[in-house]
Amino acid sequence: MTDVRHGITVLGSTGSIGRQTLDVVRAFPDHFRVVALAARGNIDLLAEQAREFAPEIVAYTSDDPATQARAAELLPTALHGVAGLTAAATHPAITTLVAATSGLIGLRPTLAAIRAGKTIALANKETLVMGGHIGMAEAARHGVSILPVDSEHSALWQCLHGERTAEVRRLLITASGGPLRKASLAEMRDVTVEQALAHPTWQMGQKITIDSATLMNKGLEVIEAHWLFDMPYDQIEVVVHPQSIIHSMVEFVDDSIKMQASLPSMHLPIQDALSYPARLNRADTALSHPLSWPAVGHLDFEAVDVQRFPCLRLAYEAGRRGGTAPAVLVGADEQAVPLFLQGKIRLTDIAAMLEDVLSRHTVVDNPDLESVLAACAWAQDEVLRLHGEPIATRERMS
Repeated sequence: MTDVRHGITVLGSTGSIGRQTLDVVRAFPDHFRVVALAARGNIDLLAEQAREFAPEIVAYTSDDPATQARAAELLPTALHGVAGLTAAATHPAITTLVAATSGLIGLRPTLAAIRAGKTIALANKETLVMGGHIGMAEAARHGVSILPVDSEHSALWQCLHGERTAEVRRLLITASGGPLRKASLAEMRDVTVEQALAHPTWQMGQKITIDSATLMNKGLEVIEAHWLFDMPYDQIEVVVHPQSIIHSMVEFVDDSIKMQASLPSMHLPIQDALSYPARLNRADTALSHPLSWPAVGHLDFEAVDVQRFPCLRLAYEAGRRGGTAPAVLVGADEQAVPLFLQGKIRLTDIAAMLEDVLSRHTVVDNPDLESVLAACAWAQDEVLRLHGEPIATRERMS
């Protein structure tokens, strides 16, 4: 009997988005089946997931010897490296790739999946921030849909469905404001790692939580929105909305505004991307959490203070410059954030480092993938050089 369920691959299955994707699969076992799982180095959890979902491919990317020894013990048939991720991303039995790996290592497998004609449920920011001109062109060439998993972009996507782009005045991306929304600039200079990681709304990994504290994550989302929705930067704005109930808005030329609202959970945008164009009824599932407006009580909106959050300004500047500038922004941030987490720099030093590195870079227009990755690697090394740190060995990209 033919299995009519949608086959999916989850790249980054042990991370936050990956784990929540598997929650959606559990809630709708008649609709989805896991064909492949891939993660970085959490081998114990990956093995547990493999036992539960019995995928045809399991892959991991860590080069750490202890991780490899653990994989040999628990997952002896697992594939390793970018080649393993690519095999998982392009498996003939899948219709949808959930691209949820963090960092650069997801770029090649995601592009390979696009070229293989797979629908992309995209949660990996680097694919479009660094290589949007490549990814969107490849998607158009191969007739592939890129469906956003990020809650803000999912909201914009839903609001834009059936609408004419020419009638859109602006996209409004909401931001919770992060843990430092009320902090003064002087207070931000002395913020501890613990304070910066204390996000009031979302439970995320350390890197993205710090990016939320600096609003770098919103800057990256602006660049993503530019590529996803073919919208000029002048028509994309960020507004602070601390309740995180309205996930984004679209304003039209007749002054009307469409908003998408739900309780803050990534399960819904993941589910919508996997089930599109259908909306699956989850009333009788563990995922069901209807929004009660009386319980919400009120909604607040505030302007972003770019003096306190200069990373947002830098992202707009890098996006407008285009070419390799966004890759440099990503690379510099990838190295600056760990320096803060290690207590070597202040939180406010992150933006200063990014601006310095961007000013030293000669932008390459319309770069190919190798030029994008080279620019990112240069920016990572430049941050380390500026701070007098040894140049680190990175994960293999090929």
